[in-house]
Amino acid sequence: AEKAGVAVSDEEVDAVMAEMVAENGGEEAFQAKLAEWGETYEEHWEKERRGLIVMQMSQRIADSVPTVAEHVHARHILVDTQEEAERLHDQLEGGADFAALARTYSQDPNTREAEGDLGWFPRGILTVPSVEEVAFSLSPGQYSEVVPSLLGYHIVQVVERDPAREVSPDNLHLLQERVLQEWVEGLRTQADIQVFVDTTP
Repeated sequence: AEKAGVAVSDEEVDAVMAEMVAENGGEEAFQAKLAEWGETYEEHWEKERRGLIVMQMSQRIADSVPTVAEHVHARHILVDTQEEAERLHDQLEGGADFAALARTYSQDPNTREAEGDLGWFPRGILTVPSVEEVAFSLSPGQYSEVVPSLLGYHIVQVVERDPAREVSPDNLHLLQERVLQEWVEGLRTQADIQVFVDTTP
């Protein structure tokens, strides 16, 4: 946070503490609450300061996620075996309708009734990265070869593409959480973490 120029003034922390005092029924009641928590006023003041810095830094990381991004509108067929996927792929090669095959054969309960429709999504949303990668490599109307994953075997078709579409609130929230998690994991990887264990009997 310091490197990024994120700072919290004493006045901001004092304002938060004043609100807590008021919410807890005054100074005396708040001091009693602090005693229950095993904290002094100064210790809790410092905890609130750190909390405000964390909030500001987290918001800065979240705000780095663009609200407009390339999207694809895709659908897929998911089956259990490669043999079945290859058979369905052969049917597509012979002119079969992708949506009809998805509705009849797909084992994905979340999309089968919608003819395999995955909706619009930007990069970083799908839980199967290999399917997402293939989707972004296709042009509208194209379908993929068989794509293996931990869930089974997929065939992906792109319906539409949009180079600059607004990210939906749900997807934006998911992407922001992912970026924040990756940032924290990156810090942890670079950090020199030492754990001191009390071995006193």
